[in-house]
Amino acid sequence: MRVLGIESSCDETGIALYDSEKGLLAHSLYSQIALHAEYGGVVPELASRDHIRKTLPLIDEVLTSAQLNRDDIDAVAYTAGPGLVGALLVGAAIGRSIAWALDVPALAINHMEGHLLSPLLEEQPPEFPFVSLLVSGGHTLLIDVQGVGQYQLLGESIDDAVGEAFDKTAKMLGLDYPGGPILAALAETGIKDTYTFPRPMTNRPGLDFSFSGLKTFAMNTWRESTQTAQDKANVALAFQTAAVETLAIKCKRALKETGRKTLVVAGGVSANKALRTRLDSMHQVNVYYPRAEFCSDNGAMIAFAGAMRQSAMIKEDAATFSVRPRWPLDELTAP
Repeated sequence: MRVLGIESSCDETGIALYDSEKGLLAHSLYSQIALHAEYGGVVPELASRDHIRKTLPLIDEVLTSAQLNRDDIDAVAYTAGPGLVGALLVGAAIGRSIAWALDVPALAINHMEGHLLSPLLEEQPPEFPFVSLLVSGGHTLLIDVQGVGQYQLLGESIDDAVGEAFDKTAKMLGLDYPGGPILAALAETGIKDTYTFPRPMTNRPGLDFSFSGLKTFAMNTWRESTQTAQDKANVALAFQTAAVETLAIKCKRALKETGRKTLVVAGGVSANKALRTRLDSMHQVNVYYPRAEFCSDNGAMIAFAGAMRQSAMIKEDAATFSVRPRWPLDELTAP
């Protein structure tokens, strides 16, 4: 089955074509970073309009790359949530319309499930069961995964997600948009142990996260410093070190509580080099990540998730659809 994947949950338009027998056939991604840079963050209305402009041309690009046409599409998978409602509606409307016109099944995909399953696209994928750490701009989740759709929430952020905390801290330091990757690059020039930041919520039981206080600690440290370029790099390093160590402590705790030996890390922050180095250093744990191009939002993970849920795909008698800006991962069921 050839599944067309459409991702439009936020500020990236991702399209891919996945064959359940041959694997990923082609994929393409358009990022709106330049569009939103002058505003210092994503403007939802502009994001929606740009998805309208880019989705169909990218679909044609992917089909051309795979040397196929629209009649070769057997099913359509599109992101239905969580995300920005306007952006989601663009992908859902286009995905449902294509499926309806071609008389093929369509499936609404949970964006976070797409991230969770993305490491399975690699040549040496992890095997179920495993613990998954999902780290992105909007989510920080620890999930016990027994199979597709078999998810138990272990812990989540009670305030800022770790990616959000990276971006906000970067903005407080006067860094450009998108702040997270720029802060991580700046941290490489920081002097180790100049500042010591707290590891929030690691001194109490449980697997929930809180990064809002860490962000505030970074802001206060920066304000009290002499605010030189080196001070800025030192604050960036201290913040990143504390955030990474907090994630590692919680992952180790989750693995111990579940008895798992495999950790799967996905989402935009999974590309962070310091995080990968720290998690790879854990003893007797097999750690898996998606390739760098599939850490951020992309169509390949949506097409793949659709292929994994083939049996749940349906044909709609009417051209109807809905999206869910909030869609908890543990509400999903096995296909």
